[in-house]
Amino acid sequence: MKQFAYAVLLAASPALGEPGITVTPANSLSWENTPEGVAFAALSGDRRHEPYFAMVRLPGGTTSPPHIKSADMVGVMVEGQMTHAALNENNPTLVGPGGYYHIPAHLPHVSACVPTVPCLTMLYQDGAFDFVPVQP
Repeated sequence: MKQFAYAVLLAASPALGEPGITVTPANSLSWENTPEGVAFAALSGDRRHEPYFAMVRLPGGTTSPPHIKSADMVGVMVEGQMTHAALNENNPTLVGPGGYYHIPAHLPHVSACVPTVPCLTMLYQDGAFDFVPVQP
């Protein structure tokens, strides 16, 4: 009987909250394209309804119109180079592979992927995704 109880406890241990490792190879990511050509691959959360973590691909030369986000956004560049500039900022710093950026909620800004190559960034937003255009 003890052996049976021990076997049941071992089998139940993952269900009791023991953490597991999640591994998703790059070629297994599920990409969703927007009409603008930007692609999102969810890593956690649903960007339409809650905070989320995602990989984001932008075609080279993509430049957003001036806009704000309702939640803070942080990212780490994986490939390519981007700029993120407040509306009154001239000569924004290029952010390349391994570089980090933080865009505060409600800050009017323009984001751009440098034209020569596509951009890939790992992105976290502490609220649902939105894109609210603003006048410069």
